[in-house]
Amino acid sequence: MSSISTKTFRLTRRRWLKGAGGLALGLMAPIRAFAEDTIKVGILHSLSGTMAISETTLKDVMLMLIAEQNEKGGLLGKKLEPVVVDPASNWPLFAEKARELISKDHVAAVFGCWTSVSRKSVLPVFKELNNILFYPVQFEGEESERNVFYTGAAPNQQAIPAVDYLMSPDGGSVKRWVLEGTDYVYPRTTNKILQAYLKLKGVADEDVMINYTPFSFSDWQTEVSRIKAFGSAGKKTAVVSTINGDANVPFYKELGNQGIKATDIPVVAFSVGEEELAGLDTKPLVGHLAAWNYFESIKTPENEAFIKAWHAFTKNPKRVTNDPMEAHYIGFNMWVKAVTKAGTTDPDKVIATLPGIKQANLTGGISTMLPNHYITKPVYIGEIRADGQFDVVWKTKRLVPGDAWSPYLPGSKDLVADWVTLNCGNYNKITKKCGGA
Repeated sequence: MSSISTKTFRLTRRRWLKGAGGLALGLMAPIRAFAEDTIKVGILHSLSGTMAISETTLKDVMLMLIAEQNEKGGLLGKKLEPVVVDPASNWPLFAEKARELISKDHVAAVFGCWTSVSRKSVLPVFKELNNILFYPVQFEGEESERNVFYTGAAPNQQAIPAVDYLMSPDGGSVKRWVLEGTDYVYPRTTNKILQAYLKLKGVADEDVMINYTPFSFSDWQTEVSRIKAFGSAGKKTAVVSTINGDANVPFYKELGNQGIKATDIPVVAFSVGEEELAGLDTKPLVGHLAAWNYFESIKTPENEAFIKAWHAFTKNPKRVTNDPMEAHYIGFNMWVKAVTKAGTTDPDKVIATLPGIKQANLTGGISTMLPNHYITKPVYIGEIRADGQFDVVWKTKRLVPGDAWSPYLPGSKDLVADWVTLNCGNYNKITKKCGGA
């Protein structure tokens, strides 16, 4: 090949490569534009393992809420795209899946976790990558993170009111207490708060029995026998249950097997709702209690519309609703309002916008996102019915603001969380320092 021919060939080849590169970029542009044409929303709930009994429904309700928002036109002119992962009730895997959602899938926010150990697992990821987690489940409090919004109940919105009710004449004037929980941070911290509260109320140490069992525990015969014996001392006894996940099924079955009725030793549960009862023979459990901020049986136009939409979405009129579902309903709508107000999904701007955002809950009140990233909630005590639903036997007169830090614990009573004026989750009122010291 001559030098002229070689030069011409090289020039032609360069032009072809340039043209081909331009064509490739042109073909990629619509793909990139399409990818950016949606706002991705992460759903981080266990769909397998011990917590699937409770968390699968939360994945389903998030899909419903996203579909409804898309029917309204989406958000900021874009469709919402759910990204679902299964951390499989594996606590370290929650952190891996959270990192994947944020770094790989580029979600604008994540709705997820149930257990406190799963939430604690993902906290460093959300702080490092500066994303937003909406956490929808009752928990122990003692935390306020900039990147987390807590739409479930703090102890003062569930555990403390439940104990107050049981101590009252309407609740049976309970004198002895069994604190029965699954062995992880939520039950242990909640029971630490309850121990301090009961002592403040004059309950003697010998009138409190505490027991913890592993996740998925099933051999309840001995434990329930101990509860029965503890309750035979001549003082009215109640069980405060922080048992989580599928261990609730054999626990309640054993209560029935040993003939423990609500009139003898009432059980008030913080993690048992309509979804968990759907798999049980509830007739022996009639009269036992649960403390929540929502029950499906509460009659309001908002709740009836929500239940109707849920049945239509799942194509199953027997699917029940429950409290953490309502927490996701509130949190998701607050996020939509904050994004709309901020005009962006940028985490910093949305985090700054969320405090003060209001959203009608499903029981007739208006919940507000507080500066400590908790919300205001009503509190209800419900009795289990034979059909697996609850009759409300007690409720607060007004919505209760969530406390990030318990006033009953020495290390917490001087702390305050405020991400609006103090920009701190653990500001010490005595030392005037952020960091809890």
